[in-house]
Amino acid sequence: MMTSIYDLKGEKAGEVELPTAFRTVVMPALIRRVFWALFTHRLQPKGTDVMAGKRTSAESWGVGRGVSRIARVKGNRYSRAGQAAGVASVVGGRRAHSPRVEKVIRKEVNRKERRLATASAIAATAIAELVRSRGHRIDRVPEIPLVVVDDLESISRSSELRGVLMKLGLWEDVERAADRSPRGGKSRWRGRTRRTGSGPLMVVGEDRGVSKAARNIPGVDVVLAKDISVLHLAPGGHPGRLSIWTASALKGIPGTIDEVASAHGL
Repeated sequence: MMTSIYDLKGEKAGEVELPTAFRTVVMPALIRRVFWALFTHRLQPKGTDVMAGKRTSAESWGVGRGVSRIARVKGNRYSRAGQAAGVASVVGGRRAHSPRVEKVIRKEVNRKERRLATASAIAATAIAELVRSRGHRIDRVPEIPLVVVDDLESISRSSELRGVLMKLGLWEDVERAADRSPRGGKSRWRGRTRRTGSGPLMVVGEDRGVSKAARNIPGVDVVLAKDISVLHLAPGGHPGRLSIWTASALKGIPGTIDEVASAHGL
C-alpha cells in the first residue's frame, strides 16, 4: 500500500509504502474497550479519613425529651452543644458513602488485545470517512493518511509550524478544536470554563523541537512513534483521529504491532 510524501510547502516529494498496521481491520468495539482500560491507568486512588466526622463527644439523649434520639454534642452554653453530630446528613457529620482507597479502579487488558487495538486505530487514521465522522475538517488536506518529510521534526517555533499546517490544509481543523463554546455549571465555578478539542496528531520518529512548537497551538499533540497508543489515536474511544506521520515515524512503529496486525487484520 503506497502513499505520497509531502514537503513542508504542501507539494509531493515522493512515495512511501505504509506498514502492515495500516491494513488492519478497524474494530471500534475493541478500540473503545482498550481505550477506557488504558484511561484508568492515569487515575489515582483516593479516599477519606476513616474517622472524618466521627471525632466528637456526641451521644444520644435517649427518650423522654420530646426530641429525636439522634446523637448530639455534649455540653452547654456554646454554639455546638446540642447539635446533631457523628452521623451522616448533619452539619459537620460523616459522609454516608465516602470514596475508599480499596476500590479497584484500574482495568487490565491483554497485551495482544492492546497491540491489536493500536494497529486497528492506526488503520482508522487512513480512512477518510472515519476521520471526517470524528468531526475533523479535512476538505483541504491533500491526502489521508498524510505523510510528510522528516524536516517537520526540526521545527521549533510555533509561527513556523503554524505556516506549515496552513500549507498542508490542517489549520482549519486547528481552529475547529480551539473554537469551543464555554461550559456552564460546576465546571465554570472551578475554572474549567473552556475545553480544547482534539486537533491533529503529529506522529514523529524523533522529537527535535516540534513538541516545543506545538505546545502553543490548541488541539495539536505530538507523540513518538514508539510510544503510540490508542489514547493518542482514538480520543474518547472514537477511532479516526486526523494524524500527520513523518517518514521516519512509519519506520518507528513497533514491530510487535505489525506482527499482531499481520496475524489478525489481514
